[in-house]
Amino acid sequence: MQVLRTADDRFTNLPDWPYAPHYRDVIAADGTTLRVAYVDEGPRDAPTVLLMHGEPSWSYLYRKIIAGLAAQGFRVVAPDLIGFGRSDKPALRTDYTYERHVDWMSQWLTGLDLTDLTLFCQDWGGLIGLRLVAAYPERFSGLVIANTGLPTGSGMTPGFKAWLDISQNVPQMPIGAFVSGGSGRDLSPAEIAAYDAPFPDETYKEGARQFPMLVPVTPEHGSVAENLAAWKVLEAFDKPVITAFSDGDAITRGGEAAFQSRIPGAKGQPHVTLKGGHFLQEDCPGEIVAVIDGLIRARV
Repeated sequence: MQVLRTADDRFTNLPDWPYAPHYRDVIAADGTTLRVAYVDEGPRDAPTVLLMHGEPSWSYLYRKIIAGLAAQGFRVVAPDLIGFGRSDKPALRTDYTYERHVDWMSQWLTGLDLTDLTLFCQDWGGLIGLRLVAAYPERFSGLVIANTGLPTGSGMTPGFKAWLDISQNVPQMPIGAFVSGGSGRDLSPAEIAAYDAPFPDETYKEGARQFPMLVPVTPEHGSVAENLAAWKVLEAFDKPVITAFSDGDAITRGGEAAFQSRIPGAKGQPHVTLKGGHFLQEDCPGEIVAVIDGLIRARV
């Protein structure tokens, strides 16, 4: 496996990004070592929040949420998925599969021995993060689920179909512009540049290109069986689960209903609908901090 690594100087002087990177290696099936980058802020003995980003963003998406949660006294851990952010980027699209990502992040999670976690997940952060919950339910104490799903081959929304078409046909992927367009507000030029920072050129974007193709929206997709098995575990998960979908996301609209009806821990919880687009972290970070803070303080 050929692996690309974005130079550190691409990440200097990003707005609202004072966080030092941490790194942990995981091993691919062919023996290749891959470096996972992550932010780790706040007291190590405090309740821990795991923030999982999706496609085509990186942990920069959580910059204001990290600050807000750390200010509340929590430990905040935010990894960059392989192929994104400061993490290593396999050079071929065929290097990226759903199951490989679950394996890589499972190695990272268990290697750090993270426990008593409150997960906030959005987009692919949910497709991968909820699989981690299903694999290691004992490590998680609560979930906040936003603008994501755990699909099992039963189709796609028109919004996702539009994104799939665009992502596979645009000659060059304007990552920062995509994030800005998927937010409810216009990002500044500096913020857009920060989302572009991990990708010096198109060769670094093979993961971003491939991710939309991996979402199991048809019965023929890989990982349908694995996601069905994960749902069985989630259907027995009785720790607190809050949905916090936004009101302006065509890609995941209505997706909260499945989580609210199928996960026991979601019953009777203060579910919210937040203002914003697909990347609601850019639109309402303070409200997200309040939801996470409320879930943790209600159970401790």
